[in-house]
Amino acid sequence: MHRVTHPNGVVTYTFDLLADYPVLVHVSTRHGGVSPAPWNTLNFSVARGDTRERVEENRRRFAEAAGINPAHVTHARQVHGTGVAKVDWEQVGETLDGIDALVTDAVGLPLSTVFADCVPILLYDPSAHALGICHAGWRGTVNGAAVAMLWAMQAAYGSDPAQMIACIGPSIGPESYQVGEEVLAMAQAKLPNADQYFHFPDGEAARPHFDLWQANVGQLVEAGVLPEQIEVSGIDTAQHTDDFYSHRAEQGRCGLFAMMAWLSPKP
Repeated sequence: MHRVTHPNGVVTYTFDLLADYPVLVHVSTRHGGVSPAPWNTLNFSVARGDTRERVEENRRRFAEAAGINPAHVTHARQVHGTGVAKVDWEQVGETLDGIDALVTDAVGLPLSTVFADCVPILLYDPSAHALGICHAGWRGTVNGAAVAMLWAMQAAYGSDPAQMIACIGPSIGPESYQVGEEVLAMAQAKLPNADQYFHFPDGEAARPHFDLWQANVGQLVEAGVLPEQIEVSGIDTAQHTDDFYSHRAEQGRCGLFAMMAWLSPKP
C-alpha cells in the first residue's frame, strides 16, 4: 500500500497491486475530518457517540478527496456475518442492512464498508470487470465471509477465482490480536488446518494470537485465488492508532475508518 495526502487534508491508503487496473480504492485514515476526540477526526460512525452532522461532513470530505459524489456511495450496515449484496444503480446511495459484503459490476458506483480492527477485503475480477468489498472480523473470517463474497461474484458475474486480484487492508495484526479459547475452538471447528493461524508468543499457557490476515489468505487460496495475486497491507491498526482507529487498542473509544472502492471505465 502507499499513502496519499489529498488537497483537502484527507489522508488515504491505496493498494499497489491495483495500480494497473481500472478499479479505484481508498482506505481512509483518521486524518482530515471534523470530529473531536475520541473520534478524531475522520470518523464514519454515529453508533459510538459522534453526531450525524459531523459524520456526514466526514463522508463528504472523503468523497471529495476521492473525486466522487457522496450521494452515490452505497454502504453496508454490517453484522459480523457472511451476507453478500449484489449492488446496481438501483441501490445507489442506500445503506443495506445485515450485510458484510457488497459486489457490483456497475461502473462508477462506489461501495463502502467501515472498520476499527476488522479486516477490509477487496476482490477485483479483471475479466468480468466486477468488484467486491468485505468486512471480516474474527466471526466473519472463521465463517468464510471472503469466500462467500468470491462465490457471490462467481454466481453473479461468472468470475474465475484464478483471475481474481485480492487485497487485504489495514486491520489488527497477529502480534496484537490475542483471543480467547472460544475463538480458537470455533476456528478449529470451521477452518481446515486452523492451528496454523494461531500462535502463543508467551507460551502454551497464554491465550492464543489469531492471524486474521493469513486466515483470509488461506481460505481465498484454497478457493482458487493465486497467492501472487493477493496483497496484504501488513498494517496493524492496533499498533498504528496515529493513522487508524483500533477498537482493541483504544478500548472502544474511537471511530471507524472506511474502505471505498469503485470501477472506472475499461480502457
